[in-house]
Amino acid sequence: MAYKKNQVNRKSWAIYVITKHGVAIARKLRSQLDDADIYVMHKFEDQLKMDRVYLLSMPMRETIHATFNQYNAHIHIMSIGVVVRMIAPLLRDKKNDPAIICVDDKAKFTIPVLSGHVGRGNEYANKVSRILENTPVITTASDVGQTFPVDILGRELGWILDDADRNLTRACAAVVNQENVLFVQETGEKSFWPEENELPRGVEYATGLDGISVEDFSVILIATDRDIKRLFPDIYEHTVIYRPKSLILGMGCDRETPMEIVEHGIRKVLEENHLEFRCIKGFATIDIKADEEAFLHLKEKYAWDFTSYRADELDAVKNIPTPSVTVKKHVGTHGVAEPSAMLLAGTNELIVPKQVYKEGGCKKNVTIAIARVPFPVRASREIQMVV
Repeated sequence: MAYKKNQVNRKSWAIYVITKHGVAIARKLRSQLDDADIYVMHKFEDQLKMDRVYLLSMPMRETIHATFNQYNAHIHIMSIGVVVRMIAPLLRDKKNDPAIICVDDKAKFTIPVLSGHVGRGNEYANKVSRILENTPVITTASDVGQTFPVDILGRELGWILDDADRNLTRACAAVVNQENVLFVQETGEKSFWPEENELPRGVEYATGLDGISVEDFSVILIATDRDIKRLFPDIYEHTVIYRPKSLILGMGCDRETPMEIVEHGIRKVLEENHLEFRCIKGFATIDIKADEEAFLHLKEKYAWDFTSYRADELDAVKNIPTPSVTVKKHVGTHGVAEPSAMLLAGTNELIVPKQVYKEGGCKKNVTIAIARVPFPVRASREIQMVV
């Protein structure tokens, strides 16, 4: 999901110290969190002879407010009540607020206070707890119950939540309450849930939407690169949708085609085939096009994988849908877009054969083919399969 819009500019850890015992705790944390900054009261400053140690204002509120959006995780070695009162005016929403963690003065407990789930506070708290060898106090229902973390499912794999404000609260409640929930995985990594674990109670599994009745489930979770809203409007109203990185583009274009034209072509072909732009993982072309500025700009703009292949590598790919003698004559291979998509995706089939895009007013052509990355199937013993 697109969470923490300003997280990209944040530093990792801030530690706040106001007691003698807190100094020792901070020192232990810093021994393993070497990218942490420490904020300490003046009277204890000389006990922390290390870099990136800063004075904590008195009253603390000034420093806390100034640093709130500068870090992904704040570790306060002090009372929860004190921390809550200081940060209360700063809170926005779980997609933007940083993780707030409290550790007591004896380091017996590590407690994620804010953004425990979406902001990784529970994850950070568990890491802190392991360093301090104490007890983490986790209260997030899906973590405690070891069930689907609906709002961050697949996040570590690069999955994007389609719409964080649509059906999410309803879906979280349904999973936690063990209602009938269907997880449909049309694409994406199977490791979204630990391979060795069965799916949580109440969750059933399918690999497609054929024959699915919305009346049978409280909510349907779908990992897909297809436009479910247009293809299955009735089902869409009852879904939470995840977007794995599953699509590979094979690309060709006339020399010096503007990037805007190439991007327009990509979006047009995806839209016509009911595929999601955010699911693009990467693209490939022939090596003589590896320096095409439009391709290099797209790679940079979207952080897509970008690979090029020699003509003989592309020509070795068999059974491409639209081989061309003309292309073979000019570049030494019967195809560029189709075989390059198949090679990078690691598949022998395309979901969209070569399409040619030309925009009015521009004489340049763009060719686009699309393949889907094949993902291993979860073993049947690990899932409840809807038939």
